Amino acid sequence: MIEYINIEDRKPRLIHGGIEGQRVDQFLEHWSAIHLSLESKTVSPTLLFQKDTQSLQQMSSLVWELMAVLPAKSARNPAEKIAGETLLHLYSALSWSYFRRHATHIYASITDHGQKSIRVDRLLWLAAEMLPGILPTKEQIDVECTRMLKDKDGIEINQGLFVSQVFCDPVCGHHLNRSMLRPTLEAQDLLDEFIKKGEIDLGVVKVKAVGSTGYIYLHNERYLNAEDDTTVQPLEQAVDLILLHPRLTMGVLRGSVVDHPKYKGKRIFCSGINLTRIYQGKQSFVSFLFRSLALHNKLYRGILPSQEKDSLDYPLNEPERTHEKPWVAVVETFAIGGGCQLLLVVDYVIAEKGSYFSLPARKEGILPGSANIRLTRFLGERLARQAIMFDKLLYADSPEGKLIANEVIQSDDIEAAIERVVQNGTGSGMVSAGANRRAIRIQTEPLDMFRQYMATYALEQAFCNMSEQLISNLEKHWNAKERKL
Repeated sequence: MIEYINIEDRKPRLIHGGIEGQRVDQFLEHWSAIHLSLESKTVSPTLLFQKDTQSLQQMSSLVWELMAVLPAKSARNPAEKIAGETLLHLYSALSWSYFRRHATHIYASITDHGQKSIRVDRLLWLAAEMLPGILPTKEQIDVECTRMLKDKDGIEINQGLFVSQVFCDPVCGHHLNRSMLRPTLEAQDLLDEFIKKGEIDLGVVKVKAVGSTGYIYLHNERYLNAEDDTTVQPLEQAVDLILLHPRLTMGVLRGSVVDHPKYKGKRIFCSGINLTRIYQGKQSFVSFLFRSLALHNKLYRGILPSQEKDSLDYPLNEPERTHEKPWVAVVETFAIGGGCQLLLVVDYVIAEKGSYFSLPARKEGILPGSANIRLTRFLGERLARQAIMFDKLLYADSPEGKLIANEVIQSDDIEAAIERVVQNGTGSGMVSAGANRRAIRIQTEPLDMFRQYMATYALEQAFCNMSEQLISNLEKHWNAKERKL
């Protein structure tokens, strides 16, 4: 979150960090003027858009100039680190006020008042063109991903602040959620081939149609089927393909057999996010948004068909009109982090006896996707807090684990269990399956509840993803300094 820095502490923190006094005075005077302007009440914010944008662009330029006076982040002494944090949080406070006033106008302009369904990454790149210097361009993020996490000063944070304020608005937030439920163009291009051949190889993900069921196999074996920037979008495309296929009525998620020395010959469901990629700075903030807004939400809600038109005038209280299918997850060995999050959005879980689930994101220093609003439905709040905040392992055959897993069986019986569950699930057709899923969500997670959660998630994850604590935790718990990609 944005740290409030007492007025009397600001100048000493910056000067003690080695920034020249006159430049500090200039910065703080400029900051106060912009802050006063952005916090003032106005009848028509759009009339101030150009003025506010120019003011924040000037402040952005000044902030990064002063940040460049400091050594690289990992080489800073304690006083220099405090100065860098002071610059970042004061700038973030202005950005937050700016986006509070103007995010809806920016969103409406980019989406042509909601006539265009634009995914969150594209939204951010178009917003960067509209607001140069305030939001980073794709090219800047590509360069940023070549830096170690410990040397990043946080140019991605404004992405989180903007997206959070979009979700704070019920109309824009609802529209962005619907946009992220649209099937990807990549999946639409592959659909005919998938229907004809019955299988598609997406590299780290493989999809196969067997009868009326689609099977997705995670194939990131080198990293024990971990998630990262290279896997989230192929997995989303695989989900789209099964949801779009006219003859498939159910989907099954399963890990592949790995050749890792410790687990050689065993199937692994998912080892969670690739922590080495995070530590080495290669995991973008946008990928965290993709996972929750698209991949997980499509499993939970389905896809929004192309015939469903959109605008910012779309009624917010109508029932969801998604095209969806039931999903089964098959957990072998473990489902860690994002793997565990997948279990919270499917309809049925088959788990191997001796396997376990865990959500170590707090221990790592980040938020576990949308598990904070979903795990409580399975475990109750007390156990959910223990799992998220205190790293509790949930063994599949424990009383707590059985609140997540529908069946816990011996590994030799898993194939038969999959066949039995699939036959049972596909026997009643698609109409009632989709209808019952939509009806259940009215109580468990209405789309507006998810919108509100994403407003918090985008804000908090933006800062967690850049924190010193995350770096320290990865070195302490993951031995990240010694690991190679």
